[in-house]
Amino acid sequence: MSSKVHEDAHLFTQRVWISLCLSRGVTGGEYLWEVLHVAGVEMQLTAAVSFLTILHEESVSIHTYAHSFLQIILLHLEHRDAGVSNAWLETLLSVIEVLPKETLRHEILNPLVSKAQLSQTVQSRLVSCKILGKLTNKFDAHTIKREILPLVKSLCQDVEYEVRSCMCRQLENIAQGIGTDLTKSVVLPELIELSRDEGCSVRLAAFETLVNLLDIFDTDDRSQTILPLVKSFCEKSFKADESILISLSFHLGKLCHGLYGIFTPDQHLRFLEFYKKLCTLGLQQENGHNENQIPPQILEQEKKYTSVRKNCAYNLPAMIVFVDPKNFQLELYSTFFCLCHDPEVPVRYTIAICFYEVSKLLNSGVYLIHKELITLLQDESLEVLDALIDHLPEILELMSTGGESSIQENKLPSLPDLIPALTAAEQRAAASLKWRTHEKLLQKYACLPHIISSDQIYYRFLQRMFTIMMTNTVLELDRMEMSMDAFQNKFYEKDLLDQEKEREELLLLEMEQLEKEKQQEGRPVNEKTFEKKRRDIKTPTALPKSIPIAVPGPSPSAPSTSKEIKKSKLIRSQSINNQAFHAKYGNLDKCASKTSTAAYTPSVSGLAKTSMISLTDDSFRTRNASSLPPSFSPNTPLPSTSRGTGNSVDPKSSGGKDPPPRKATLKSRKSNP
Repeated sequence: MSSKVHEDAHLFTQRVWISLCLSRGVTGGEYLWEVLHVAGVEMQLTAAVSFLTILHEESVSIHTYAHSFLQIILLHLEHRDAGVSNAWLETLLSVIEVLPKETLRHEILNPLVSKAQLSQTVQSRLVSCKILGKLTNKFDAHTIKREILPLVKSLCQDVEYEVRSCMCRQLENIAQGIGTDLTKSVVLPELIELSRDEGCSVRLAAFETLVNLLDIFDTDDRSQTILPLVKSFCEKSFKADESILISLSFHLGKLCHGLYGIFTPDQHLRFLEFYKKLCTLGLQQENGHNENQIPPQILEQEKKYTSVRKNCAYNLPAMIVFVDPKNFQLELYSTFFCLCHDPEVPVRYTIAICFYEVSKLLNSGVYLIHKELITLLQDESLEVLDALIDHLPEILELMSTGGESSIQENKLPSLPDLIPALTAAEQRAAASLKWRTHEKLLQKYACLPHIISSDQIYYRFLQRMFTIMMTNTVLELDRMEMSMDAFQNKFYEKDLLDQEKEREELLLLEMEQLEKEKQQEGRPVNEKTFEKKRRDIKTPTALPKSIPIAVPGPSPSAPSTSKEIKKSKLIRSQSINNQAFHAKYGNLDKCASKTSTAAYTPSVSGLAKTSMISLTDDSFRTRNASSLPPSFSPNTPLPSTSRGTGNSVDPKSSGGKDPPPRKATLKSRKSNP
């Protein structure tokens, strides 16, 4: 089943569920439960989404919703399928946001006391952790301290590491709901204990929660409690799983910013060295070997190392603040250089995104990173260029003014490689298929009058801009030779079908005209002609099965001119008109053929069939003879008819005389009124 059909089926099932819920919800709670009790996984997932849709659309009141649907949601939280259980849990967490406190207390909090016990399943206790994190913001501090915090402590000390890790990640929401005092007395001790847990995922959850709660703790807590924990965590991280290094490298900038001011000089230097080490993690193992020869586990490890360096590039602005921008050249320039020349594109892409922030922080020291700007402009990956040019005008303005607000008279005198780098970047973007990057770069070039001199713009950019404006797909596509069989064949057949329908309509009109003449004049109509027209209508014109059409584009050696294009269009138009024209006057041609054949002598009667085309032309001209000027005699034979007849008849067999076919035709028409 295609994705579109599957999506439509899912939406249809969801609408059915919504209709069923709205019609049975108030009085048919048991009926809905019975339906869901035997439903499969897909039906369960659809029902959970339908319940959530009803809540968001406010199709029923909150009181009615709680009365009709809440128990059904709670009953399916522990479904044996993890996906179904999570779907119902997400629905419940959204419902908690709008339910009144009394309903939350009686329907959710009170049953949660038994659901969080060790006697319950692991899945039940995991669900309890997430519900507790959501309920904390809905009650006052007294209720939280008396009813919720005992459950939190119990789950933080659960025998299963999955439960401890899940509850640890909910401590951030709980701390924001209970305030600073309870956080210091209840939450912080639990975090300290969890940070020393034997489970790696538990320690990681404790570390990330501590970093996110740094603003809540005072200076004493940070220096005496949190800093030693973080220090120990960082020292052990290289011996642990690489996943911890990924998380640590991502939060390191925020961590250093939150602990700024309480570091001793030695601690400050240790954290800075730790950051530098992460920035080059995995680069020492580069030996230029083929990836196909590397074991899969080594490749996976290198990917994690790349993620670590990418996170370090993301945190570079925060680390510049950590060391003070005045110390950038001494402390972090070599690290910045390594990140700009990293062998992996994601790392260079991230540093290109941060380049503007780095430039602003350096201010008057922005000249230190001139060469790195040129390097990123010339990067082989267009993704890096695309990330850099988002703030290219601001970066160039900072470069041109040296970080000061005043504009110097000599624009960018110390950056001679900038203009070649900009032109090379534009040409690489133009030669690629990423036209959006090229368009964005050209739009950013609008800042050049503020950056470089007018002479440089005239000699280095004007000609290129003019070429871009005068060069079009369309022209490049015209130079491509392509086959249009699959694209054009159906349209050509459609044109032929339209012509066939037009022919049938013309024949029907002529038949109606014949019937009208029969009724008005009372004379008999030639039944053979009438039947022949009927057969012509019923007999369709056979269409070709395959119409190979090739549309070769003009080669550079033989460019196409506008006259040739107009000529080809005119020929095609005339061919279509001629087909319709002959279809319209086909019956007149046949009548004229019969009349002309009757007027011929026996010696030329056999030539009537072979001269059908020229007779058709003559009969049409004779019919319109009345519209000619008087100087043109209708008895004058036309050259095409007489010439064609004379060449096809032997003079000896006809008695040595050329028969006057045109006169005979005219006489026969005059004799038959």
